[in-house]
Amino acid sequence: MFKHLAANPDNSKGRLYNENDIDLRNPFERDRARVIHSNSFRKLKYKTQVFIESESDYFRTRLTHSLEVAQISRSICRLLHLNEDLGETVALSHDLGHPPFGHSGEDALNELMQNFGEFDHNDQTLRILTSVEKRHPYFDGLNLTWESLEGIVKHNGIFEKNLSYHLNNYNQKHDLKLASQPLLESQIASISDDIAYNNHDIEDAIRANLINLDELSEIIFFKNIILELQDQYKNISDKQLLYQVLRNSMSKMINDIFNSTTMNLNKKNISINYIQNHKSYLVTYSNDMLKNCNSIKEFLNIYVYNHEKLLDKKNYSKNVVQKLFLYFKNNNDKLPNDWLVQNIEIERLICDYISGMTDRFALNLYKDIYE
Repeated sequence: MFKHLAANPDNSKGRLYNENDIDLRNPFERDRARVIHSNSFRKLKYKTQVFIESESDYFRTRLTHSLEVAQISRSICRLLHLNEDLGETVALSHDLGHPPFGHSGEDALNELMQNFGEFDHNDQTLRILTSVEKRHPYFDGLNLTWESLEGIVKHNGIFEKNLSYHLNNYNQKHDLKLASQPLLESQIASISDDIAYNNHDIEDAIRANLINLDELSEIIFFKNIILELQDQYKNISDKQLLYQVLRNSMSKMINDIFNSTTMNLNKKNISINYIQNHKSYLVTYSNDMLKNCNSIKEFLNIYVYNHEKLLDKKNYSKNVVQKLFLYFKNNNDKLPNDWLVQNIEIERLICDYISGMTDRFALNLYKDIYE
């Protein structure tokens, strides 16, 4: 359908560091494998998405969320005949920079790093991919292709000014064209992230008894789906109803994106250059679906993300991160030996170390030190 607009691995802009190419896979396939085999990707298994993973084996973690986003991204890329490998690579990588305890951990690190370049999980993702991961004897990072790095960096939008700490430094040696729109595959990974958390955070919140189906019916989009399903299945249980609601919801969102994006791309003379210079993303919802999704986000913010049952845990986890940072700042010699050999300011080094911790490791270390 839009194969002519797909990122072509044969025409890749290549990697920052040249490598001897002895691999039968294309460059985007190799990028995906490098992400999956990285230490940072594995550690997402024990990093919080919304709910602390230790409370239940059923709650999503950063790892399961990333896999779900990758599956959605690959499906939409396939529907539009775009490059599935690149769409999946961006999706799998997009949360690598998240510290332990989700946004609570991020807020804590950002406060601590105010005088040292600040902290942002998207910026940290690039830092992990280009600096923190140590896999090669001649360079740091995973040495992903330009297209993968560009897509990962800009999956939330372009940059015209106020570049974050690592992005500002890295872009000076590897120009990612920050003011240009990303390729379609990155735009798809971005909207796939929206689909995943708009639906799966609802499921986890119901499982955690923060909300119920009656409250979910306050959202017109979900109310209509629930009524359709109750009419279709007369004796469906609440548990089965929830699964079917979310299944239908995701299908409606994906179908809407397919139809809306197809309309956007069916204009005459659309090229990759046109996509990169367009004022906004061309992978979009329809106006009606965008309103629905904004209603879901607003509902989640009010009834889930800021729920009083989560506040104590958020405050506790934020305190854990702050106390660990202060401990290592006062006791540099307690950092692992292989971290101390790096030639960067101590605050950034500690930030890198803590942001790479899993929830479980950070909690156990905190208890060993302070309790």
